[in-house]
Amino acid sequence: MTTAGSVQPRAELLVCIKCRCGQDLPADARRPGQMLFDEIASRPCPEGLTVTPVECLQNCDHGCTIALRGGDARWTYVFGRVDPEVHPDMILDGAAQYHESAEGIIPWRQRPEHFKRNCIARIPPVSMPEDA
Repeated sequence: MTTAGSVQPRAELLVCIKCRCGQDLPADARRPGQMLFDEIASRPCPEGLTVTPVECLQNCDHGCTIALRGGDARWTYVFGRVDPEVHPDMILDGAAQYHESAEGIIPWRQRPEHFKRNCIARIPPVSMPEDA
């Protein structure tokens, strides 16, 4: 939630473009992670969200992987088992919810179902509130 007069920091969606999803692919083949990034990048991006391709998120055994981060005061999330054909719209919806949250926490019942079941890691903010 953003208070009047405050500006919500940008959120960033990181997409691993090197993911092979456990497939034995030729070195020059277009990888599922790149397909996922291309699908997300081809859609309208929610306001305040940056989509960034990354070389590897070290989650190779769990399919395509994304991460959401949003500055020093927000939690960071890593999600796996993402399907490049099925999940791009869901990811962008979840990323918009993440961006709207001051702490980077999407209430459990409001999260996309895939986010509920496929969270690989939740990383605390760099600047933890004193009452946490």
